[in-house]
Amino acid sequence: MADLQTNHTYAEQLLEASQQEYLLYRDQLCLTERHLDGLITDANATLGLLTKLSNSFQSVEAQTSTFQAQCEEVLTEQTRLEKLANDVGTDYYYYSYLENATRRLNAPGAGRLVDDESFGEMVENIDACVAFMEDHETYRERDSYLARYNALLTKCLHLLDHGFSTRLEKVSSDIARQLSTTNSESTRHALAYGRFEEMLSDSYALLPNIHKVTRRVYDQFGRFDDGIRNSSIFSSSTLSMLRTYLTTRDRDIKIMTQHDVEKYQKEIKDLSLETASRNYIKQTLERVHNENSLFVRVFNIEPTWNNAHDSVFQSIKTVQTTMVHPGNLQPMATQLQTAFETADIQSVCNVVGWIANEYGISESDDDDDPIAPKQYREYAARLLVEHLWPFVDNAFETEITKSVTKGTVTDDALKIGPVVDGVSSSNAYPLVQKAVELLRMFDRAMPKERSSQNSQVVFRVVRETILVLQQGSSRIQSQKLGTDADLFMVKNLLIIKNELLSLEIGDIRSQPPAMQHFGQIWETLRPQNLVGFVGTILGGQLWSRGGAPPASSSVTAKTLTVEDMNEQLDELLRQSIYGFTRRWAGRVRDAQAGRPGARSLAQVEAELETALQTAFSNQPEVVGKLKEAIEFYEEDTAARSGKR
Repeated sequence: MADLQTNHTYAEQLLEASQQEYLLYRDQLCLTERHLDGLITDANATLGLLTKLSNSFQSVEAQTSTFQAQCEEVLTEQTRLEKLANDVGTDYYYYSYLENATRRLNAPGAGRLVDDESFGEMVENIDACVAFMEDHETYRERDSYLARYNALLTKCLHLLDHGFSTRLEKVSSDIARQLSTTNSESTRHALAYGRFEEMLSDSYALLPNIHKVTRRVYDQFGRFDDGIRNSSIFSSSTLSMLRTYLTTRDRDIKIMTQHDVEKYQKEIKDLSLETASRNYIKQTLERVHNENSLFVRVFNIEPTWNNAHDSVFQSIKTVQTTMVHPGNLQPMATQLQTAFETADIQSVCNVVGWIANEYGISESDDDDDPIAPKQYREYAARLLVEHLWPFVDNAFETEITKSVTKGTVTDDALKIGPVVDGVSSSNAYPLVQKAVELLRMFDRAMPKERSSQNSQVVFRVVRETILVLQQGSSRIQSQKLGTDADLFMVKNLLIIKNELLSLEIGDIRSQPPAMQHFGQIWETLRPQNLVGFVGTILGGQLWSRGGAPPASSSVTAKTLTVEDMNEQLDELLRQSIYGFTRRWAGRVRDAQAGRPGARSLAQVEAELETALQTAFSNQPEVVGKLKEAIEFYEEDTAARSGKR
């Protein structure tokens, strides 16, 4: 028994020893289990707490949404009340301002307000009140307030006009007095511009207040904005000040204006018309420029050219003064035209051409051009377009009538003499030479844009020249002066046509200088074009000895128009060339046939050679073409009649 018990003890000890490691794991697992049970308990507790918090937040959120909605309603109501208060306050301002403005404008010494900075603001406020009343027709006593505000606005502008006139009169009288006591041109210039501007500007806020009124309806270049309310009253006030200013300036610097005129007239006698005119124009354009600069500083508007009737330029253009100003160049034009009336047309053209060249528009059109600033070019362009070009046109009309239409020549002038010094026009009809001279003068005096496109002066020169040539041709035939009438026409018409081409007047085509026009005419007469020539010019009667161009194709000076001048000239040349070739071909044919009374072929050819060489000795191409035309005419006539 003892042994069994001992064995049992040993067995238990062995079992315990063998399970010792696993027992440790069991204890750890038990401990872990207790910890996990604790964590689960804590998590459940936390979850319960979070559930309670969520329920609480949901309750708070519902309460907050209700509160927010209530707050938004309060804010909306507040905004409505603020807007209502502002509207009431604004409306009240437009009503209450009347009393304040009325008190200020009716107070003693109200005229001094125009020198205060607040005056311009007051004008703007009254104008705004007028606009408000005009926009709210249903408001209480609206008509009464509108009328009273309009009256206040009128009074403000009247005070400004009066204040400006008073200040201007004070400054101008002082400047005029000082101008009369000095003979120095530099001193007078400094007084009339520099000192005048300084004294007029020394008036606190007068000029800034004027600028607020002038720029209310006009932009910086004097363009009128009719979309502005009360534009008529502001425009009327502005134009009144402009007229007052210009007439006052004219009165006070008249001594300088008279001095410029006297100096110009003296230089015409002592120097020459051209030199005196150039000096006078330069000085006067500088005067206009200075007046323009002063005008801008006083009114903050530059009176640039504008054809709108309501622009500042057109408004001051009607202010007639003895001095020049940006809107009135007539005094300068009058002096120049008076001097030009007794001058020869060449001198007039030289002066007018100099103006166009000196003050022509450059490619860069640079304002800082020291020779011809942009404003000078604008003034010069107006002087030319409005005054001098029409004057020159009239002068040419008179000269054309005198020298071409009524020009007197003897029968000897109808004879074609030899060419002198290789100059084609040297043996031209004297009246044609005068016409060429007039064309050249006109071209030098005018820019190409004016002389080369449908110029009435060019047209009349050509028209009257054709007329006197036709008269000369008729006299040659009637008096039997021995000159070939058709050759006379060809010679002189070619000179006119070539002159037009050389001056780039009309339709210009590239041709060699010696044949620059005859080549064009010959293209119609050359054999391959003869059929067209017959059909269009002479109706198929070219080769009939007794035939003549039909009356419908005959061209006279009376049928010319500016538009088809070149075509008509071409037609006259064709008719003259036709007549010349037909007659000489007939003489050649008669000589070859040995008809009674006809000259020998050698005599006819000698006469033809003499006539052509006399007329075109320096143009062998023309001589050759005319001979070729005669030969072809004769051959074609012979072929038609069955003879060679």
